Amino acid sequence: MTGRRRIRSTFLPRLLTRRARAGAATAGALAVCTSLAAGCGIVPGATGGSGDDPITVMTWAPENTDTTNKPGMPAFAQAYARWVNAQGGINGRPLNVLTCNDRNDTVAAARCARRAVQENAVAVVGSYSVHADSFLPTLEGAGIPYIGGYGITNDEFTSPLSFPVNGGQPVLLAGLGRTLADTCGPVALIRPDTIAGDQLPPLLDSGLEAGGHAPAGDLRAAEDATAYDGEAQRALEHTTTDPAKPGCVVPALGDRAGTFMDSFRRARGDSSDVRTATVLGSVDQSTVDASGGASGPYEGSYVTGWYPSAGDARWKPMRKVIEEEAFGDNRIDAADAGVQTTWIAYTVFRRVVESLGDGEVTADTVTGALKGGLKIDTGGLTPTLQWKFQDELAAVGFPRLANAHVTLQVVRDGRLVSARDGFIDVTRTLREADLA
Repeated sequence: MTGRRRIRSTFLPRLLTRRARAGAATAGALAVCTSLAAGCGIVPGATGGSGDDPITVMTWAPENTDTTNKPGMPAFAQAYARWVNAQGGINGRPLNVLTCNDRNDTVAAARCARRAVQENAVAVVGSYSVHADSFLPTLEGAGIPYIGGYGITNDEFTSPLSFPVNGGQPVLLAGLGRTLADTCGPVALIRPDTIAGDQLPPLLDSGLEAGGHAPAGDLRAAEDATAYDGEAQRALEHTTTDPAKPGCVVPALGDRAGTFMDSFRRARGDSSDVRTATVLGSVDQSTVDASGGASGPYEGSYVTGWYPSAGDARWKPMRKVIEEEAFGDNRIDAADAGVQTTWIAYTVFRRVVESLGDGEVTADTVTGALKGGLKIDTGGLTPTLQWKFQDELAAVGFPRLANAHVTLQVVRDGRLVSARDGFIDVTRTLREADLA
């Protein structure tokens, strides 16, 4: 490294810009819906308390939209509630799960949060939304913790009431860069031409430069394009400039990664010199299957993820819940990072409630346990989780980031499998990034 890389604070939605809106948090609370058909489902019951009172939580995610959809997250949350209640609840208390469709819309996301307040939810658990600016102020005003968000917004790593279980996009890109530094020649990043996309190159470059590699070529693309022929050709041109070492192309286009790979396959033709690499969320097993499996463009690709590969034995308890309570529900895919995040988030929530014993289960007591230094074992799916008041990455703008570990996977014979054992800690790499 030749110095600390500065990353602009606009990485994803607003950083450290929180207004005091507690007084308006519950004003005019709207019922988001009354049934699953309207976008919200409720496992009937009351809120948490002491004794054997039911505990109410909420899980939300976008469904049936034209962009990213995560229907498996709320579907799994309800399956988890059925499963845990069949086991006698948590500390003898039934678990009630409300679900909400945030529709990838700021207004809907805010309404989901107001619904959580209105229903006296003690936490929002295992959810996905890109509109943190719309829902976090409402949760903060009501003192409701946000446990295990997907890690898609920067606010999830700054809000004092956010307790993320993974490191989001920052750790995936930093970890991928560090891996590619040892294996690739020139690297080209294909990313959205948006404000959020502007923050991706510095994160990837922090990993590349930590391994003594030159920064990636930054190739911008429209995030809603129906083809990426021009971008694919430019990526090939950039990554074939060093004949001694094959280059790597990194598509970071979310749901459009598959569209780019179709264009890339055509542009590359029969050449196999240039490899691809990406992050979880841009590719999963279903993406690999749809693109041709072992004969497709992802064969040999490195993929950084937050958790062990889907076939790992540590997922057995989650798969048991799916088999017993959601068999045949095609919304729930055990290999989906959203479903996996929801499982881990509910594991965290259960451990918190168990730690409270016979005491009251409220938003305040749940938050107090999490802020009080409680250490949570997730069965090896993450490092032991603990959210400290001042963590190692606070200085670079991620004070709530408690898990800076990634796993490395590779597409081999058409299957996404572990490329190496254990986790890669990118804390030191991220420290090189200075958020202004």
